[in-house]
Amino acid sequence: MRKKRVLLLSEGFGSGHTQAAYALAVGLRQLDHNIQTKVIELGSFLNPILGPLIISAYRKTVSKQPKMVGLMYRSNYKKSLNRFAQLALHRMFYTHTAQVITQLKPDLIVCTHPVPNAVVSRIKRLGLDLKICTVITDYDAHGSWVNKEVNKYLVSTSLVKKKLTDRGVAAGRIEVTGIPVHPNFWTTYDKEEIRKQFGLRALPTVLIMGGGWGLIEDHLLEYMTKWRETVQLIFCVGDNEKVRDKMLAHPLFQHENIRVLGFTKEISKLMDVADVLVTKPGGMTCTEGMSKGIPMLFYEPIPGQEEENCEYFIQNGFGEMLDSTAVVEKWFNLIQEPYTSGQYRSQLLTKRNQQYDPQNCPNAVLRLMQ
Repeated sequence: MRKKRVLLLSEGFGSGHTQAAYALAVGLRQLDHNIQTKVIELGSFLNPILGPLIISAYRKTVSKQPKMVGLMYRSNYKKSLNRFAQLALHRMFYTHTAQVITQLKPDLIVCTHPVPNAVVSRIKRLGLDLKICTVITDYDAHGSWVNKEVNKYLVSTSLVKKKLTDRGVAAGRIEVTGIPVHPNFWTTYDKEEIRKQFGLRALPTVLIMGGGWGLIEDHLLEYMTKWRETVQLIFCVGDNEKVRDKMLAHPLFQHENIRVLGFTKEISKLMDVADVLVTKPGGMTCTEGMSKGIPMLFYEPIPGQEEENCEYFIQNGFGEMLDSTAVVEKWFNLIQEPYTSGQYRSQLLTKRNQQYDPQNCPNAVLRLMQ
């Protein structure tokens, strides 16, 4: 019997969209061995020269002119993509995307970014018989996600559902599932094994994630290193080799209780061994942190969706804004009190169980395919 096929389409504007696609793909295959999945970043796949250039330009804009990114986000907040944008996407992607779909013959197309969502919706509008599921990968709903051809929206919260219904999407086409995370974040790992794997000590531990999109302000980084005798610091800088080399060469980061890591697929394990997570409030990373029940400190949210993500997690008690050395002092002192720190994490796990089940999203997709 032919396996059911799911085609997951994303874009590389921030790693979260594609991470969500891969997380969902792995989750689907774990829950149902008769599912076959394929993840494609549409722009880079169809335009291997132009696609990465566009993404690189976007990254530079985010890092150097975040206010402009926020202005663009807010100026079209309630609008679907305009006709000009739809026409441009149509001319860039339509023929090749339609050919890919015809060749792969998916039973379901899942979109985790507005661009492939718009492209596939237009292909369906022009006559190709498709079933489309759209997973909104933030705690906000920009108008660019909205297309009447989408069969089902899977969203993070009831607030996002309301924003979609306010824009005319029928409530029956929306399901609140939470954002999908990789099954590695469904489980809890043994702390001693993780410490052995990474050469870590049994100390209060802070995980700081920056990645290729830029790290936290230098003065707060340097302030954190003042605690290195009593607090273990793990810096994950992703594929940003320049930042990693700079930090490794700096005397402040040359200490037995400080680790500076490049790209790693072991974040789920590091979250289990850490007592607090310092991160930008991307929808994916925040959901992974919530799934692990780790308290989070958020820094420099990009105006727009990251601000909305930040507001959601702060309001729901999963973390707070890291905007001063006083916040560092508060948390670095708290995690050195094992009983208090343990109680806090236990409370977060209880909240998580009330608000989030990581298997909800893949199960919803499986129901769509029945």
